[in-house]
Amino acid sequence: MDISLSVLAAGIAATSAPLIFAALGETLTEKAGVINLSLDGTILLSAMTGFVTASATGSVWPGFVAAAGTGMAVSLILVVIGVWLGQSQVAVGFALTFLCRDLAYFLGSDYSRIAGPQLLATPIPGLADLPFLGPIIFNQSPVVYASFLVIPLLWYALFHTRQGLVLRAVGENPDGCWARGIHPKLTQTVYTVLGGGLIGLSGAAYSLAVKPGWGRPQGCEGIGWIALALVIFGGWHPLRVAFGAYIFGILQMSGILLQEVFPTIPSQIFQVAPFPLMIFTLVIIHFSRNVRSKTGSRLLALLSGAPPMALGKKHEQN
Repeated sequence: MDISLSVLAAGIAATSAPLIFAALGETLTEKAGVINLSLDGTILLSAMTGFVTASATGSVWPGFVAAAGTGMAVSLILVVIGVWLGQSQVAVGFALTFLCRDLAYFLGSDYSRIAGPQLLATPIPGLADLPFLGPIIFNQSPVVYASFLVIPLLWYALFHTRQGLVLRAVGENPDGCWARGIHPKLTQTVYTVLGGGLIGLSGAAYSLAVKPGWGRPQGCEGIGWIALALVIFGGWHPLRVAFGAYIFGILQMSGILLQEVFPTIPSQIFQVAPFPLMIFTLVIIHFSRNVRSKTGSRLLALLSGAPPMALGKKHEQN
């Protein structure tokens, strides 16, 4: 199959965009000290609500708003039970992911396999025709443009603003923040809900742009677990997390290309192959961090990072 490098890179950017939203939403949540394990179910439920809303209104934009609201609502449930009521955030997250998944397939059954609105590519005049970079960066859908923007914006907000400093301080030492007049639970609530909004946008990006439509399977099952792994892989740093998302995009595109090269192999193998390959890659990188060579240490230092010290822990102050 003849395919140019720029077209391949454009496909990787488009495929990676929803995963970037999900992984960065979880990064924002965990930097505040909250573990949200409901990603997989939230993405599915948001994909369903986004598609149903877009189909009912005839426009994709209400669909994105509904999907973001769905993600925020699920995250609010998590933060109320896990933070304010002090229950296990891990247990609540697991329960929510299965509940959301089943709700998505049950409530969206009437819209399964029907045509609906789709977000198409929107070329930027004067830039889309640039050699090589044009198709990659300037001839994409608004979802991809937004994914390009959210990476530096979140990085700047976390590390170069006062609110970002407060957020990180709460994730590291909520008791110390309480002593300084900062309300840790309120801060965690705000940023967990905002992170949930990004996760919800990930679901809509799948059902309205990358894999338009709704059905069972939808095509984004398991993405939430990959996003969770990417947060750890990226050391809770937005730039490194996004880098991991693009690696997964490369694996997904490779599966599509290999399916054309080896037509006798069942297509299902290539569809699921990126998931174990990504997990294997993360495991290799994790164990490689023990390498003591100077070159290896410098390279792997870029990928290392420690979790927030208060991640998933109860804060007793009210």
